[in-house]
This record gives sequence, structure tokens and C-alpha cells, in this order.
Amino acid sequence: MGASMTGGDLVADVLVRQGVRFLFTLCGGHISPILVSAKARGVRVVDTRHEATAVFAADAVARLTGVPGFAAVTAGPGVTNTITALKNAQMAQSPLVLVGGATATLLRGRGALQDIDQMALVRPHVKRASRVARVRDLVPALEEAFRLSREGVPGPVFLECPVDLLYPESLVREWYAAKAGKGARTLGERALGWYVGRHLGRLFGDVGAVPA
Repeated sequence: MGASMTGGDLVADVLVRQGVRFLFTLCGGHISPILVSAKARGVRVVDTRHEATAVFAADAVARLTGVPGFAAVTAGPGVTNTITALKNAQMAQSPLVLVGGATATLLRGRGALQDIDQMALVRPHVKRASRVARVRDLVPALEEAFRLSREGVPGPVFLECPVDLLYPESLVREWYAAKAGKGARTLGERALGWYVGRHLGRLFGDVGAVPA
């Protein structure tokens, strides 16, 4: 993977390989890199007025084309708004993949913007609900989601992609540096800086090992 590629680029490349022509969404900051990268690769991004509409549209494309539909929604209320449409796809046995944004990995469970337990909410209505924890896992996780949506009895699959996996590494490091505090002097501040640095190393480590 080139140094300038983002997690959003990795997701978009999978969409192209999977034959996805339409990405349905309601635009949100958590998932914006996916939308930008998909549009740059010729995938038509359809911005709807409600997240349920986005998933209903992905369901319709799956039924009409045989290619799993694809939708991406922002974290929190973006995901909760999809439940009716997800259940409809599950009952209709329609293959589709839904990517849901999520708060940054280090901030989960700490009261960050739109941070809720999305997995528990979505899991009963999909074939599988899973979460990506490292950039290098984005491609295999998404490819597995597409495979599973078609396999056996078709149906929807949910993949949660935290925001810090999708944006440029340099920008994410700036976010975390601001959280940790630059120029730390106290023992506690230095310990926090070490912890954040270690977390970032795991988040972006071995990205070049992502399969093409």
C-alpha cells in the first residue's frame, strides 16, 4: 500500500474489486474518507435523506443485479436508523454489506461523540456483526463480509469501522497528540504519551502487509 493511501482508499478498492457500482449513504464525518475515495474510483455515491433509505436502496440493488448492495452510515444514530431496513433485508435474504462508522478506537466507551454499543444493537438483524481494530484488517474484513453476505442463505452483514482507521495516518497522529498533550513533562503525561504512541503503532502497524 502506498504511503499516501488511507483506510478509506482501502475500502474503496475492495468495492471496485467486488463489482459495487453504487454506494448508498447519508454523509457523516466518521465515514467521509470512504465516500471520497469511492467517488474517485468511479463508484456512484448516492447521498440519501435517511439511513434506512440507504440500506433499502442497497437491498434493492442486490435484488436487481445479484451483486451485494453496499451502504455506509455514520456512527450512533446513523447506525440505529438502519435497523428497520436491515431487518427487511434479513427477512428477504438479500445480500448486502453495511459499514458503520464508530468513534476512535482509543475513545470507545469514554463518552465520545455518538459512541454507543452498535454491535449489540445490530447483531440480531444480520448474518454477522464484526469490528475492525487495525488498518491492516480493513481489506480482509470487508472481503469476508462480502463473501459471507452471499454464502449459504444470503443476507446483510455489518462491519464497524472506527474513524481513526479511515483518515490519513498523519492526521490521526495529530488528533492523538492533541489528546495526549504535546511537550508532556509530568510522569503521568509521559506515561499517557507512551500509551498513545504504542496504540498508534498497533493501529497502523504492518499496513503494507494488506493483501492487494
